[in-house]
Amino acid sequence: MRGSLIPTSAAALLLISACTTTNGGTASPSSPTTDESTTSTAGVPGPGVPRVESPLDVSHFKAAPCDALKADQISALLGPGVNPKADVNAPGGPSCSVHPPQVTQAGVLVIFTNLDDRGLTSIYAAKGSKYPFFLPLSPVDGYPVVAYGLADDRASRGICQIAVGTSDQQTVDIGVTQSEPNIGKKDPCEAARGVAASVLQNLREVK
Repeated sequence: MRGSLIPTSAAALLLISACTTTNGGTASPSSPTTDESTTSTAGVPGPGVPRVESPLDVSHFKAAPCDALKADQISALLGPGVNPKADVNAPGGPSCSVHPPQVTQAGVLVIFTNLDDRGLTSIYAAKGSKYPFFLPLSPVDGYPVVAYGLADDRASRGICQIAVGTSDQQTVDIGVTQSEPNIGKKDPCEAARGVAASVLQNLREVK
């Protein structure tokens, strides 16, 4: 994996379930309710929303979402024997879920959101309403990042979901949940940023 992803010592702490429930905010798509957004791209990016200076074409990954992470990257995150599962018809957009074979809540979920064409603007518009937990993070390779959800579950459950702006109209969302013994030992949002570095690397390699 890239050195910018996470330190080797932290890789084990990333043994992360991309929960499908909404209790922790993980794996919910990054679009607010329909009365808070439209499919129009007018006014994008919105006030205070960082602009994406170098947009990426994610059309390939919407058709093949598990191409977002390579086999060696998955093994470095979650160990050997992990089989990613793609769902191009997932409610929030084409997604790839990754879980180790052993019994653990650990996992990663990558979603190429398709609920609207407003990118990070949709998340910023829902700050404090749909998403009480809202935390802008340092960009990854120049691409803006925000963590969001119904609650801040980092310390209590080892859960974080981030949205990375791949263009002003599009995000890729990454949800991680640490394995039970590792909760509280490393910020799962930083782990998600590490996964984002690998995803962005792979997005840039597809022409």
